[in-house]
Amino acid sequence: MSVTDPALVAPASDGATSRPRVFSGMKPTDGVLHLGNYLGALRGWVAHQDERDSVFCVVDLHALTVPEAVDPSVLRSTTRAIAALYFACGLDPERNVVFVQSHLTEHAECTWILNCVTPLGWLHRMTQFKAQAEARESVGSGLLTYPVLQAADILLYDTEVVPVGEDQVQHVELTRDVAVRFNRLFGDTFVLPRAVIPKAAARVMALDDPTAKMSKSIAAERAGHAIGLLDSPAVLKKSIMSAVTDSGRETRFEQAGPGVRNLLTIYQVLSNEPMAAAEARFEGQGYGALKKGVLELVVETLAPIQARYTELMREPAELDAILARGAEQARAIAAPVLARVKAAVGVGA
Repeated sequence: MSVTDPALVAPASDGATSRPRVFSGMKPTDGVLHLGNYLGALRGWVAHQDERDSVFCVVDLHALTVPEAVDPSVLRSTTRAIAALYFACGLDPERNVVFVQSHLTEHAECTWILNCVTPLGWLHRMTQFKAQAEARESVGSGLLTYPVLQAADILLYDTEVVPVGEDQVQHVELTRDVAVRFNRLFGDTFVLPRAVIPKAAARVMALDDPTAKMSKSIAAERAGHAIGLLDSPAVLKKSIMSAVTDSGRETRFEQAGPGVRNLLTIYQVLSNEPMAAAEARFEGQGYGALKKGVLELVVETLAPIQARYTELMREPAELDAILARGAEQARAIAAPVLARVKAAVGVGA
């Protein structure tokens, strides 16, 4: 596998003159989304939806990599909830293609073909596989090969840009490597995507352990770990007011402990104030005032999201119709790409 090439990992452009094809998605496991998902990804998707030809997916097939942990009824309901949150956070289905991965058979079919050209050694070197495999006595083959499914997700849409955090760059590199190998074996078939690390993506840490990022899986098991997008004001108050800080009163970002820096980050990003203004606002007031300020902004930010989410979930037929249209739009892009792939390897009609 190739090492990181700076040409393949670029910062987001502020002055793009064309509309690149973008693909991204989230996995519907371990409960609903949290503030880290919103600030680190969803808010950026919404902000740039008029600048990009965007395809957004709820990647439910990825949730099957650890089948022992899957409750089918929960997976089905959580998939719908994630889709509803996409729209509630501001993604417009008229301006984006939004769909559920399993609604298109093209993803699974393309994955099998790509599995056959992906060297096993590439998959064994994937950092996330090694970390998850070490934590289990036995793993299924899906956990090993899910990066190939991820590659199919990206390549099926002639994707040019994949917005990711730094921990996901390796997956986009693998996608490029698989595409390059396929193109060398069977002729030019795939567009080569590049990873883009958004410039202003906020890195939101856990409230109970500010040295670690918020995690959906941990939040599902431990109250007070994350700020859930659907948490009630009472739950938000309990979580934020119990957030880990330190024993001092320092509110300057560079001098404060990690818990205080996390709260300042959340406040600064949600308020759109310069960090210096946020620091000055709470200087000498103690951490209780900072937590109250964060709580007020979080409740204010989430209220319209929760209201729209509730509307969508009350009208399941409307949500299903939106996702059905999205699936048809996605198929219109993916089916011709899959046809190219099958023709290249000599299968299909």
